[in-house]
Amino acid sequence: MRTVLVSGPGGAGRTTLAVATALAAAASGRRTLLVSAEPIPGFPAGPEPTAVTDRLDHARIDSGAHFRAELTELQERASSVLDLVGAGRLDGEELTELPGSPQLALLHTLHRAAAGDWSTAGYDTLVVDLPPLDQALALLALPEQLRRYLRRLLPAERQAARALRPVLAQLAGVPMPAQWLYEAAARKDEELAAVQALVEDGSTTLRLVAEPGPAAEDALRTARTGLALYGLRADLLVANRVLPRHSSDPWFADLAAQQEKCLGHWHEEWAPHVPVHEAAHLGRDPRTADDLAALAVPAPDEREPGRAEDPWWIEAEPGEEEPGEQGAGEGGPGEEGPGEEGRPAVLAWCLPLPGAVKQDLRLVRRGEELLLTVGPFHRIIKVASALRRCTVSGAALTDGVLRVRFTPDPALWPRTP
Repeated sequence: MRTVLVSGPGGAGRTTLAVATALAAAASGRRTLLVSAEPIPGFPAGPEPTAVTDRLDHARIDSGAHFRAELTELQERASSVLDLVGAGRLDGEELTELPGSPQLALLHTLHRAAAGDWSTAGYDTLVVDLPPLDQALALLALPEQLRRYLRRLLPAERQAARALRPVLAQLAGVPMPAQWLYEAAARKDEELAAVQALVEDGSTTLRLVAEPGPAAEDALRTARTGLALYGLRADLLVANRVLPRHSSDPWFADLAAQQEKCLGHWHEEWAPHVPVHEAAHLGRDPRTADDLAALAVPAPDEREPGRAEDPWWIEAEPGEEEPGEQGAGEGGPGEEGPGEEGRPAVLAWCLPLPGAVKQDLRLVRRGEELLLTVGPFHRIIKVASALRRCTVSGAALTDGVLRVRFTPDPALWPRTP
């Protein structure tokens, strides 16, 4: 299934462009599902997929209903613990959703579309109207982060001791974690894994929407770094509400000139890998099918499904040291000689981070993981197996690429006979 995630700075017209993308996909002959948390004029507002046209269905996310259903189920499963402490039950009618519940509801909806009950409906294309860009990037990174938390807090190997829980409960005088807790964690991990697989699939792309201007330019420049860090792929940048370039009105002419300058920067920074589509300002909010067609938003392209490539590492050639660093091999300062006993002299793990600046970069090695922070973005990456036998000997950010240098540890690297 081809998946298009639509996002952009707040007020850029994300929902409008998501609808235009879904209509274009349906018009190209693909059975399409549009998911949005925002109301769309003329579209059904139910939480289940409902037909809009012959090839387009729409489902609106109801985060409040999802929150109440999840909390009610949790109360039922934890009834023994609640009874032990004398806690009362909360009725669904008195529950008010908490901050963060819209994000969890969206993840639940993505799971239903990717591997749940909606996945068997035969959709060719899934179009998702995401929150504003900064929130969207954090949301797309959430499945990987939550799965890591679950593995740390409730590791699967602890379930092997479930036969001892009754004994431990009698000794401690309090009930031990019940089996349902581990089963619930396993179920949530399975759901999050399906969403993570959807996000990391090569047929999933992000479609960016922004109104040309200084604020949007800054937001996209920051987001470009986050896209690279999280391994997300953009298929199109839609410059929305583009004014006519030639106007006799000085006020409009100044705005158009500002937009044209910004568009020039976007074409230089994003194209040709990410095409820039200019959607003209219609002089009104697009509402009708003709208005949306006038935006001329292209349908999603064809992409091969399958897991996209992870951040990659390469083996450094002799003499490829960073300026000012001394070699670790036998060639002396400024050169790298071949490693001893069959070990490579230095391995370089490389990750493109366009737009990143050195002062916003923080890198920590902890065991088999790299803790990488770039500005507002943070990711914990598990290093390749060969690099786990190495020590970090340096790092550099040059030409938009982070290069982390690893030196093989003689105590861990296999010796040649």
